[in-house]
Amino acid sequence: MQNYHFIAIGGIGMSGLAKYLLEQGYDVSGSDVSASKYILELEKLGAKVHIGHDEKNLPDNSIVVVSSAIKDNNPELQKAKKLGMKIYHRSDLLKEISEKSECFIGFAGCHGKTTTSGLASYVLEKSAYCPSYVVGGILPEFNTNSKFNSNQVFVAELDESDGTIQKYLPDICVINNLDEDHVDYYTNGVDSIVEVFNNFISKLKPEAKVIINTDCEHNLRLIGKKFITYGIDKDADYMAKNIVLGSGFIEFDLFYKKSFITHLSTKLIGIHNVYNTLAVASALIESGFDIEILKNAFSTFTGMKRRFQLIGEVKGALLYDDYAHHPTEVKALLSSLSAFKDKNIIAVFQPHRYTRLQNFWNEFIDALKPVENIIITDVFAASESPIDGINSENLAKDCQKSNVNAKYIKGSMQEVAEYIYPILSNNDVVISIGAGSVTQLGSELLKLSNKD
Repeated sequence: MQNYHFIAIGGIGMSGLAKYLLEQGYDVSGSDVSASKYILELEKLGAKVHIGHDEKNLPDNSIVVVSSAIKDNNPELQKAKKLGMKIYHRSDLLKEISEKSECFIGFAGCHGKTTTSGLASYVLEKSAYCPSYVVGGILPEFNTNSKFNSNQVFVAELDESDGTIQKYLPDICVINNLDEDHVDYYTNGVDSIVEVFNNFISKLKPEAKVIINTDCEHNLRLIGKKFITYGIDKDADYMAKNIVLGSGFIEFDLFYKKSFITHLSTKLIGIHNVYNTLAVASALIESGFDIEILKNAFSTFTGMKRRFQLIGEVKGALLYDDYAHHPTEVKALLSSLSAFKDKNIIAVFQPHRYTRLQNFWNEFIDALKPVENIIITDVFAASESPIDGINSENLAKDCQKSNVNAKYIKGSMQEVAEYIYPILSNNDVVISIGAGSVTQLGSELLKLSNKD
């Protein structure tokens, strides 16, 4: 059996692909700079993982898998090139996996990919349709980001951050939204993203179905196919009406071409998750699944890990964690918290990457407005070098100038937790926001509670 060697195997995307291959009986090896829970899971399944990058880690006759983050000077990659080994970008491997399926359902767009691909996988799994899937987050109930069942139905999240989305040929493709992001790759902003998505659409098979959100203005710039549409505000093929936004749920009536189909609910919050649920329902119906069989599974979905995930309770205060790190995501998340009526919301925001903070400075200030109590922690650099003047302290000062009640707290997540813990009460809801170490805040608060 062919061996696949993953450089930086511990990431959420790479580990999902590695697990998928292990479940099919392939030999898998890999390396990463540090151990993680994802690596431990892979080792339990039989993967041989090395901590640290060294050319000695690379087995002979391997297919080497890399992501866009791997630099040319990586010793394992250099050895692979020297020996003429086959080198796959992770998108090449995902493409190869997807081509083996009878029905490939892909979820794309700048925001909501993980939730929509995860929800689709969850609903099909709970409804005994046995999908195979590779998604960009952990399904809490199944504690996995990928699974191989069969080649009948394959669900995947299609990443646009590095342009590799243009490689895929899904039979059913959902495009949630297009927005300015990944400015290191898309140098002309939204125009570049629209161009890449139009190129992606142009390569799809004639019989492929593209399902788009017509309430997103940039989606309307996509051309080349007769789209299937979904939305809330504008007339669309699939529409959500009679929407109810609760503090721990959403529900709505689903219509197709103005005819009532069914009533759907999930244990998610916020109008953005109405769009996500509507997108998944549209895709699964267009894939030939019976929505009446699926609707019970929709109603039990609590969300993906790190997508408004309930972490625990401290001194009666509820602790949530969310991966939002783009101003559009942060604004959608904080706006949805209005469902927590009569609760005091404490939002702890950690900017992710200096370049993102620099490019979206004013947008982040605007995104933080819906909540009265904002704590901003130090920037999570993600290997970037600091940029003069672009820091959390200055962001908090500019927030205050715009009447946003933001306070900068310096230091580790332990120090941030030590600041927050004494002021918590049973009327508080604490939400940690960001793609970096801020996810540790909940556990640090729980540690302080256990000491008490």
